[in-house]
Amino acid sequence: MSSHVAPFLLAASSSSSAPVAASFRYPFITLGPLFLRTASRLALVRNWQLHPCKKSAIQGLRHFGSTNSAPPNSSAAPPFINNVKVRVTNRILKAPTSRLIHTTPDAFAMAETGAIDTLASQVGSISLSDAAVTYPKAHPHTNPLDLWRIHIADTLSKISGVEKSIIFPVIAWTQSLDKGDFIIAVPALRIKGAKPDALAAEWADKWPEDDPLVKKPEPSKSFLSFYIKGTPATQAVLKVIREQGADYGKAAFDGLRDPQDPSKGRKKIIVEFSSPNVAKPFHAGHLRSTIIGGFLSNLYEAAGWDVKRINYLGDWGKQYGLLALAYEKYGDDAELKRDPIDHLFKLYVRINAEMSAEKENIEAEKKEGKDVAELEATSLDEQARRYFKMMVDGDEAALSQWRHFRDLSIDKYKQTYARLNIRFDEYSGESQVTEEAMAKTGGEMTERGISENDNGSVLVDFTKHVNGKEGKQLGKAVLRKRDGTALYLTRDVSELKGRHEKYSFDRMLYVVASQQELHLKQLFKITELLGYEDIRKKCQHISFGMVLGMSTRKGTVKFLNDILRDVGDHMHEVMKRNEDKINNYNFNMEAMTSFEGDTGPYLQYAHARLCSIRRRADLTDAEIASADLSLLTEEHAINVVRYLSQWPDVFQNTLKTLEPTTVLTYLFRMTHVISSSYDHLQVVGSEPELKKARMALYDAARIVLHNAMSLLGLSPVERM
Repeated sequence: MSSHVAPFLLAASSSSSAPVAASFRYPFITLGPLFLRTASRLALVRNWQLHPCKKSAIQGLRHFGSTNSAPPNSSAAPPFINNVKVRVTNRILKAPTSRLIHTTPDAFAMAETGAIDTLASQVGSISLSDAAVTYPKAHPHTNPLDLWRIHIADTLSKISGVEKSIIFPVIAWTQSLDKGDFIIAVPALRIKGAKPDALAAEWADKWPEDDPLVKKPEPSKSFLSFYIKGTPATQAVLKVIREQGADYGKAAFDGLRDPQDPSKGRKKIIVEFSSPNVAKPFHAGHLRSTIIGGFLSNLYEAAGWDVKRINYLGDWGKQYGLLALAYEKYGDDAELKRDPIDHLFKLYVRINAEMSAEKENIEAEKKEGKDVAELEATSLDEQARRYFKMMVDGDEAALSQWRHFRDLSIDKYKQTYARLNIRFDEYSGESQVTEEAMAKTGGEMTERGISENDNGSVLVDFTKHVNGKEGKQLGKAVLRKRDGTALYLTRDVSELKGRHEKYSFDRMLYVVASQQELHLKQLFKITELLGYEDIRKKCQHISFGMVLGMSTRKGTVKFLNDILRDVGDHMHEVMKRNEDKINNYNFNMEAMTSFEGDTGPYLQYAHARLCSIRRRADLTDAEIASADLSLLTEEHAINVVRYLSQWPDVFQNTLKTLEPTTVLTYLFRMTHVISSSYDHLQVVGSEPELKKARMALYDAARIVLHNAMSLLGLSPVERM
């Protein structure tokens, strides 16, 4: 990605690839006030690297044999924004209720888009009904560029004699307009006994001069580059975008169990993400999982899947015994009522400090040879263990206190999630896994010889069940402690089985930090050893690096509400000052809230400017719909259309990579091209018919930008 993205970087970390679950390298990105309406989101989206899917992702990005993301064209560099007018209310930016209404057809209906049917009939050689059989993976009514692919495959098949079914899959889209709109690597067609360079030149020479959709292809060694013609692209793409509105780019067919028979229903996916610990504030460390999980949920929902968002809370364990002791010693009912999370957190930090000092004292006395048995028996650590044992055994007084803390925490979390545009279908947690379910799982492991006793505890020694390096890496994992308390693995295996029984999911994503990579590998391997290989294959770990330097026990975390407040205040000041450009790469408020370069505020500005053009043009929807799009002949207009046409392909590629950076890279390139067109394609002041045509172009651009930002979970603003 371009170095312009540098201001987003907070911290970078990596995790190695996993044989069972996808593992990602995921730098910690913040788009800061990417939605400024509440100045409340730090969108952590950039540069996952999905190792198992790398090959398919590369195919979607291939251009002239390169798999790297090319930087934006120098001519399309973002302009400096020097005189932004700001309307501020209560120190945050607020957007008025939109009057720019998107068309919202049924997302799961395979709507017949008139513009595509019209263009297909004009080409003559394309029968969409026949194409649906010949090219089952083509969806021209939702992805206009598929019509061009069908046409290229048909034409090249006639010229080369290669089967259409072989040609169509290798027609790759490009991310840089100077490389064309499509490119074919001739060697991928698997023609024996012929030089690819010679074939490329021969086929380009034989291509019809009067082709209705593409210009004569340009050979470059063993590649053929295709450029779409402006007039048919403008007529079809802009109309499709305005017809489909908020649904443009979505791929509802992807989530169908049988695309040929929608009545068979949709595939189900569970996304487990966020998962903070009860009675502790939501801090920046939780934010990464929350934003990534929210994005993935939006992505699969837009792809037609039945998505279940689950927040698997850390709401069980000895730490709640420790917290109960702290509340008993120092708790204040009035403070708990005023700000429950803050009060419980302070108690937790205080009791942990006392416990640490106590442990140090016990160790010191041990070294002096003193008897510490009584000290250990009455220590805070032991008291917490006994209290939690009471919870496990069903003591009502202990459970009542725990439920009170849990309910207060969830209510507070919901307020924070609302600020982030995040929602959940289910608040689950470790506490919701029953002792009966865990006993059943434990029995299965014993029967299969997976678990074994070790001095009173129960564990799995993976070296005895998994050969070679993998078994050594998995090591040993304790399932139950000597006192009978079940540990995380037992709970998580039981929870996984329960979820599959409840939801019959087709896929499940665990959006969990790389710190838990070994735990999840062990979870998946135990599931496989138990004979549930079908369930294991549906599970995937979305891994990302930790936020370093924060500890709840030590009280060194940076809480999300404080971050959001600081971002909002700083964004307000930045917009008033409109300071000079910031060039450094380090994370700081200045860089995060800059309007220059590839930043969140720049995208917001791009959307707000398109909305402003619409308001100043003062044209009705009917007037824009009646525009003569054939008037859009300028190169700048055609280039904007070419980028807008790519959004469905970008969406499909994002489903392969699962990387938000796929969307971001596209957005910055698209908005750069749009920004560079303003001086050449003025709307206000133009001749009436030309004014309508250009407004139709920019309104389509607004729709695409809005759709892509919304996919990231952002709220585009209309005024700045």
